[in-house]
Parts: sequence; C-alpha cells; structure tokens
Amino acid sequence: MSASRRSGTTDELGPDEPERDGGPEGPGGSDLLAALLDGMDAALCAFDADGVLTHWNREAERILGWTAAEAVGRHGLAGWAVRTADAEEVEGRLMSAMQAPGRQVNEFALLTKDGGRVLVRTQSAAVRGPDGKPAGVYCAFSEVHAQIDLERSIALSEALFEDASWGVVLVDADLRPAVVNAHAARALGTGRTSVLGRPLGELLAQGVEELEAALTHVLAEGAPPAPAEIWVSVRTPEGHLRRCWRSGFLRLASPLTEEPVPLGVGWLFQDVTEAKQIEQEASLLRFRAQQLHRAARAAAECEDPRDAATVHLDFALAGFADHALVDRVVGGSLNDPDGTPTAAVRLVRVAATPTGAPGPSLLTGAAGLPVRYGEGHPALQCVERVGSVRASIGAVPPEQAREWARARQWPQDAVHALCAVLRSRGRTLGVVTFLRGAGRSPFERSDSIYAEDVAVRIAAALDLAAEAGEKP
Repeated sequence: MSASRRSGTTDELGPDEPERDGGPEGPGGSDLLAALLDGMDAALCAFDADGVLTHWNREAERILGWTAAEAVGRHGLAGWAVRTADAEEVEGRLMSAMQAPGRQVNEFALLTKDGGRVLVRTQSAAVRGPDGKPAGVYCAFSEVHAQIDLERSIALSEALFEDASWGVVLVDADLRPAVVNAHAARALGTGRTSVLGRPLGELLAQGVEELEAALTHVLAEGAPPAPAEIWVSVRTPEGHLRRCWRSGFLRLASPLTEEPVPLGVGWLFQDVTEAKQIEQEASLLRFRAQQLHRAARAAAECEDPRDAATVHLDFALAGFADHALVDRVVGGSLNDPDGTPTAAVRLVRVAATPTGAPGPSLLTGAAGLPVRYGEGHPALQCVERVGSVRASIGAVPPEQAREWARARQWPQDAVHALCAVLRSRGRTLGVVTFLRGAGRSPFERSDSIYAEDVAVRIAAALDLAAEAGEKP
C-alpha cells in the first residue's frame, strides 16, 4: 500500500492501481479534495473506524497550531490536541457519531501546539463506506466565540425581519426591494412577497425621487452620517396616504470578495408622521402668535385706526394667504341682539391687498360703492351666520377656476377662500376674506381660528375709526 499526503489528506491506493495525475484536463481527485478542504472556513478533521486521524485542513492548523504533517496518522487526540484526562470522554463522544443518525453537536476544550486551550464547538457525523456501513467519522469545528458571533448575526437578521417595530427593507443594486419585513410591508400597504422586485415608483406616489437619490448615494458613497426624514405618499386602495419616515441607510457589501462589491442597501425606517405633524403645528402656532404680537405693536403706533386695521391685515398674510379683502356692512353695523341681520346685507369694500405687485394693503376710502356679491356668496353667508365660512373650487381646469374667482369678485388666481366675521361690542361690522392661490392647500379648521383672531383686532380698529368719525 502506498500513501500520498497533500495538504493534510491521505489517499490509499490499490497495489496495482497507479496514482492518477490531473494532467491537462484538470486536477486529480486528491488535489481537488485537498483544495476543497483547505478552502473551508471551518476547521475539519476526520477519523477512520479505528480512530486514526486521516484529514486535517488549514483552518484546523490555524486554530490549534498543529500542521497536517504533525496531525494526520495519529491515533486519537490524547496527549497532543486533548488533555489525557479528557481524551477518553472526548474521543468517545466523537466516535459515537458513527452509530448515531444525523449530526451531533458538542463543545470541547482542545489544546493548541503552544500549550494553550481553545473552547470549540464541533459537529460530527458518520462517514459511510461503499457498503453503507460506518467507515469513520468527520468532525467540523470552530472557536465558540466565532460560532456565537455567527449565531448572533443570524439571530439579529431574523429578529429584524420578523419582530422589529420599525421597517426594514433590503434594496438591491437596481433599487428594487429584495427582502421586506412585516412592519415595512404594512407601511407600504402591501404584502411581504408582493412588494419584492417592484419599482419603488409603483409603491410611492410622491417622495420616490428623493428616496431613490438617497439609495443611489449610499451605493456610491456609503451610509450618511445621520438619519434622514423623508415625506412620501403611499399608494393605498383608499387613496394616497401622506407619511413621514425617519430613515437610516447602510451599504451592503459582499464579504467573499477581495474588494467590496455593493450588494444593495439596507433601509431602516420609522414612521414619525404624528410627531412631525405635532411639531409643525406647534411651530405654526408660535409663528402666528408672534405675528399677532408684532401686529399689535405696530398698530399701536398708528394714529388712524383704519391704518391699524390694514397693519393687522398685512401681518396676517405672511405665510397664511395670498390676498385679503375687508368689507364693511353698509350703514355701520348690524346690532340685533343675536347678530342676525333683519334685512338684505350690503357690503362696502374698505381695504384690499394689491392684486398686481406685492405691497401693503390699501384703503379704498370711506365713500365706496357697495360690492355686488351674488346670492350665496361666502362673504354674505359669513355675515348672515356670524361665523367663519370656507370655500374652495377643488381640482378643476385653470379656466374654470378663474371663472369661479371672477364670479365672486376675487383675484383670478384665487382657488381657496376663508371669510371671518368682524364683530365688536356685540355688533357685526363686516367681513374679512383671505384668499389662497393654486400653490397652497385649502384652509383648515386651525386656519379659521387664526383668521378669527385677526378679525377681532381688525373689527376693534374699524369700530374705533367709526366712533371717531361720529364725534363732532
């Protein structure tokens, strides 16, 4: 019997069977086996049925320090890889794998060549011969801390994609979802499998350009230093849902290549829409309170109360509306006990913002002509109801929107209106109308509250002006 050792393997050949060389066609069987064993990330050794070591790869040499030449051919591990006192138990548990089905997992303390000890986790299983009977056992092992690190990584991945309370999406290099956890699928309004491979534009109506730009940047440059807040509109069966996602990004690279090759991007996000809306509302309230304070300070310096009314109007427009109109009830005021007019209401234009170049609001004079508002006009409804009225044309062609504004004697670019009644000392003095163009959103309930605050100040100034005019 002849034997050859190549990278920690021994191959037994028959007496009349020559050793085969790979030749020009490729490597021989022993060379291929040696290359496979030495290329493994895990340490591997094997024993024959008598307990003689037959295989020992390079990873085993790295962990314990014993070379293949020093290990292969030894009987058992006693005295060199395992303490003599522990050898019987260790070898018995390893060799018992020949009679057990499947794989067995054990933990042992092995000896290194320099006398140290290493705790390893082993997986051993029987090697079957041509007749199906156990011919030996192989044992793959690795350091316990490395195995624990691997198990932690796997456990972390599974937890992120199963139990995480935030969205986790793996996006491939083509910017398409490759893996999605349950939380992200719910946020995207779809199932975990139906979202895979679809362009982000099919899932998001708005914000997809910003998101794709962020993903492209991460693929090219790496992860940003801080999370980013991205506003998106998610396509749902009920319509578009506006959401704000605080997003973090990680570039994924293959660990199996010499140079990092981007595999995609790990995108983690959390829905912060409610918190952002509360923050925006608080910021808006602070700004409007500051505007009311500034307006009051500026109006206090006006000698003419009518100028003070326009000052309040101009300060209210900042960030709130594009145009404003002030109409006063003909005859001074409506002073019925409940404020309800007993006759047809007629209004006279008192002040208005310029419709051309921007500038301060202009007074139209005390002796103005009544504005010819048609029946059901929002300003007339406001006076009749003694309450705020909102109106909007909605999504219509520009020509129809201009005709809607002209019919109500408003600037042609107005598409949203908010009318607030002017009340002072229990009397209705008129109405102030705020107008927004197509680039703004419709007025909301919070806008009505602010408009009513401004209307109270304008009404007080107009009431003071009327009282001053009545005095001799």
